[in-house]
Amino acid sequence: MKFEADRLLLFGATGDLSQRMLLPSLCALHADGLIGKDLRIVATARSEMTTREFRDFAREALEKYLPKNRRGPMADFLNQISYVPVDATTPEGYDELAREVGNYKGLAIFLSTAPSLFEPTISGLKRVGLTKGNARIALEKPLGTDLESSREINDAVAQAFNEDRIFRIDHYLGKETVQNLLALRFANILLEPVWNSNYIEHVQITVAETVGLESRVAYYDDSGALRDMVQNHMLQLLALVAMEPPTSFDATAVRDEKVKVLRALRPAKPEEVVTGQYRAGALDGKSVPGYDEELGKDSGTETYVALKAHVDNWRWRGVPFYLRHGKRMPERITEIVVQFRCIPHSIFEGRGARTEPNRLVIEIQPKENIQLTMMAKVPGLGSEGLRLRPVPLDIAMPDAFSDVVRRIAYERLLLDLIHGDQTLFVRRDEVEAQWDFIDHIRNLWAENDIQPKTYAAGTWGPSAAVALAERDGVTWHDD
Repeated sequence: MKFEADRLLLFGATGDLSQRMLLPSLCALHADGLIGKDLRIVATARSEMTTREFRDFAREALEKYLPKNRRGPMADFLNQISYVPVDATTPEGYDELAREVGNYKGLAIFLSTAPSLFEPTISGLKRVGLTKGNARIALEKPLGTDLESSREINDAVAQAFNEDRIFRIDHYLGKETVQNLLALRFANILLEPVWNSNYIEHVQITVAETVGLESRVAYYDDSGALRDMVQNHMLQLLALVAMEPPTSFDATAVRDEKVKVLRALRPAKPEEVVTGQYRAGALDGKSVPGYDEELGKDSGTETYVALKAHVDNWRWRGVPFYLRHGKRMPERITEIVVQFRCIPHSIFEGRGARTEPNRLVIEIQPKENIQLTMMAKVPGLGSEGLRLRPVPLDIAMPDAFSDVVRRIAYERLLLDLIHGDQTLFVRRDEVEAQWDFIDHIRNLWAENDIQPKTYAAGTWGPSAAVALAERDGVTWHDD
């Protein structure tokens, strides 16, 4: 049953995610009147500081990461926050935390901590009664490093919270364009009749980053590109593209359809996966070091993955899904490309006009665009006869909705957590189906001693990734 929380307990409140995303999102929601004055925010972390000191800390984060026109009456927002220092690994401190939370009608708990702290934190919360009633909990990734460790984490959480009170976060699901994918598919009759193997040749999903390790050195070298990005964000995007129409837009119906897709993923073959690691190169005219140089040691961790996936069901049988993710790519972009099949017969061939298949491109970031390429006649007369050219039908979301505030993804997710809507959160069986697919790939690498191929920073990855697609006559959508 849904409830609106009047308490929000924020663990890891002094961390990077809290400063860049969580506190700015909460402040923006407050400024827009989407969270009321009755919501008390109890922040906690290891750092020893008073409530006043934390409010000063939060103010600095808001001034740095939240545009001035979105802050609203910042003092009013900060007055709703209190702070209690707690070492999550020791039982001391949870009693004080419980006293600060007080009696609540609804409690939302957000764990922005390392997964290793999930179990002791939940044990501490359970001991002082903060898991009772309608208390719910949100968990940040990573939820394990493989299927076995994921189950251990989920089992620990399930000791205190039922599944309908567990909110597993994939922040990509909070992005406007990702949600718009659902609207595009299920609010328009135009696409659904052709959204199948009869009309779609292949699908590409690209998540390219220009950055290297940044401040994630220890985590990333243990994780790698496959577990950091493909296991969660990219498989969720694939599920949204491939899912059947749900019976309604609610948490159970939407997630039921996603998990069917994830369970239908065919185990990958060795020749269907390419792994890479960047070496020194150039980005935007500047030299950048290689991965090993940034790390300070030799490493076999992959910074690039390309794979060919198959969804073995009636709708998608025979349609390959090409996924690729890499660091130190030429540009930062996240996009979904749906390539339609050629027309079955062209009436224009005798007139010297060539046709190209239609293509739908959904750009999620940095821009939020939807583009459908159609064939059209080039205006004019000429001896060369009738000419055709592909032209884009563009929907630039910021332009189409210029009167609507563009929000941080976490605003949507925090608001849904407070209101108790699980639709944009990931269910346990989804997580386990994703890990099952990823663990198989990692086992392939181990069994066949597959090591990352090198690629220069500022390029689109190893040449083997180009060959992966070109074997099927497919070209990656790089332009």
